Amino acid sequence: MSQHGVGSRAVTRSVAFLTAGVLAVPALAGCGSEDPSGKPLAGQDIQPAPRDRIADGGTLRWAVDSVPDTLNTFQSDADATTTRVAQAVLPSMFRMDASGRPERNPDYLESAEVVETEPKQVVLYKLNQQAVWSDGREIGAADFAAQWRALSGKDTAYWTARNAGYDRIQKIERGDSALEVRVTFSRPYADWRSLFSPLYPKDVMGTPDSFNDGARKKLKVTAGPFTVKKVDAKDEKITLARNPRWWGEPAKLSEIELRTVPRDKRAAELAAGTLDLAEIDPAAARRITVAARPRSSSSPLMGPGADRSAADSLRSWAVANGSDEDAADEETVARKKLRRAAVKYARQQRALSGFEVRKSLEPAYTQLALNGAEGPLTDERVRRAVARALDRKELAQAVLKPLGLPAVPVGSHLALSGQAHYADNSGALGGQDTKEAQALLADAGWVRGGPVEEQKKEKAAGPEGEEADDSGEDDKAQHGPDPAGHLARDGKQYQQHQGGAPGAYAPRGTAAPANQEAARLAKNGKALTLRFVLPSGPGSQTLRTVADRISRMLERVGIGTEISKVSDESYFKDHIASGQYDLALYSWPATAYPATDARPVFAKPVPAADGSLNVEQNYTRVGTDQVDQLFDEAVATLDEGESRSLIRKADSRIWAAAGSIPLFQRPQLLAARKNLVNAGAFGFGTPVYEDMGFLKKGAKPASGPSAKASSAR
Repeated sequence: MSQHGVGSRAVTRSVAFLTAGVLAVPALAGCGSEDPSGKPLAGQDIQPAPRDRIADGGTLRWAVDSVPDTLNTFQSDADATTTRVAQAVLPSMFRMDASGRPERNPDYLESAEVVETEPKQVVLYKLNQQAVWSDGREIGAADFAAQWRALSGKDTAYWTARNAGYDRIQKIERGDSALEVRVTFSRPYADWRSLFSPLYPKDVMGTPDSFNDGARKKLKVTAGPFTVKKVDAKDEKITLARNPRWWGEPAKLSEIELRTVPRDKRAAELAAGTLDLAEIDPAAARRITVAARPRSSSSPLMGPGADRSAADSLRSWAVANGSDEDAADEETVARKKLRRAAVKYARQQRALSGFEVRKSLEPAYTQLALNGAEGPLTDERVRRAVARALDRKELAQAVLKPLGLPAVPVGSHLALSGQAHYADNSGALGGQDTKEAQALLADAGWVRGGPVEEQKKEKAAGPEGEEADDSGEDDKAQHGPDPAGHLARDGKQYQQHQGGAPGAYAPRGTAAPANQEAARLAKNGKALTLRFVLPSGPGSQTLRTVADRISRMLERVGIGTEISKVSDESYFKDHIASGQYDLALYSWPATAYPATDARPVFAKPVPAADGSLNVEQNYTRVGTDQVDQLFDEAVATLDEGESRSLIRKADSRIWAAAGSIPLFQRPQLLAARKNLVNAGAFGFGTPVYEDMGFLKKGAKPASGPSAKASSAR
């Protein structure tokens, strides 16, 4: 499923200050003995198999969204494919386990620990003595030092996207042997495990020129189970080849081909036999699931003509055989075209029976963002009312239940269930409560059925007031109270009935109409209507369905919405980042290091020298000094328990101010060839590329739950 989101750590990670007594934050989860972090809601689904059951050789053809502009994850135009390549070809001192927690990578590290805290924090890395670059040179302190200097932020000639953590390092030196690296910090840094993952060779990091340009289209020196064989921009693919100098378990695959395939073309490419693994949307997942079932009369009808009723078919036959020759010819052509499409679809379905859907939950969550910089949402009471109007469980069920995934609302802005920093702090704001939402709106001065002055029609949110919709639909849809009191629940856009306009009143003393409870709220002559900006691309249907449900929930408390659908290309740049919206849906990745990665997402915006507002990545523009202070304290303590407590406290305050409302963890759906093992829906875990491969003829995968193939190592 394509949902707009912000990338992983390559592009890192609210809330007027709460007046004392306005909103009490409940006792923090995790203060007792019970661990509130819980377990991942869904495990990995990768068809695990021991290495001795996997054939030696073969090419894995893996669909990606794009061939990246750079192979340097520390540059601003790095993307998800950049990260995937780096995971396969470069060292990482720590990687993510199946619960989204950092674990030492034994292929590179014998150990890593804080050995001194006074007068300075010192981390000692002991490297695997077999770890070498593909040119034969040992991985060592020189590589660590070069990366630190490049990312420290002190030399602006390096075009870096981020320097968090590296700016806290004071010096890096060799330890007692060439296998030891001592890193001394100028200030304590709780998230030190986030550093040097990935680690680039000094050949890339050593000078600004090599950093800026040397690793954009090639990586000559690597140190992973695979190397970069070729980046083919013309054919839009990257080929990774088995690394002959790899000291760990040798890669089972000979090559991995990462090929750009648009998401709406992936089902056809899978059926054509040109792909082995691809992330897919729910519609494609349903096709593959149906294709894998034994054919029977109970199988659901799908494909061209499947939605035709018997009456439609009879009518088509009658026209094709009727006396109107022109109509008959036209209908005959249409029927032949439909038959050809149906034959092609059936052929594809037979081919898709060789695949299966592997599913989990992405390490990312979808949120409702509320722009607190302008309009009604500058009032914290209105933001809280929006939040209290939402049934988050219903929204999660609408997206995840049809996919057979756990439909549990996300309870934290800063971690996901199973991660060390997770705790459900949503109680700081409270759950769905229509009466409480209405009370908050009344307290903010919004009057039900109040007079509304006629407003001049404005352009859609955005600098150019886009009105075009790539999908061919109208780009605006008004969502207001349903005069009949009926709220559709099928995900279709609700269209307001024509009739009495909001603000039209009977003479004084006339009894209120029966639907007065649903009347629009108004204040100072303006109706409470929020601009809801959404992407219009074909991969964003799920977001639009969620938005429709949210709009209906807001209608019940008197809040109207104006949905504006804009092009995918302009969605973030021209609307979210520039603040041209009231409500929006987009996703944030989970991180094992929220004190570092999440701070820019929730930092209080500050005025820049030119008078503009520096929001970093806080696109809701809601922040507080208190939250900033909690982040600063969390990143500076080396007591891991204290750091987790501070992060959970910060999350409670972020919830309380309602700048953004986490909704659900994103579904992760992958189509995989049935004999492909140790690959699929990885969930939190870092893929183990050397263990991926195809089963030997007659071999079966491991039994038991599909989790990281640790048993295969």
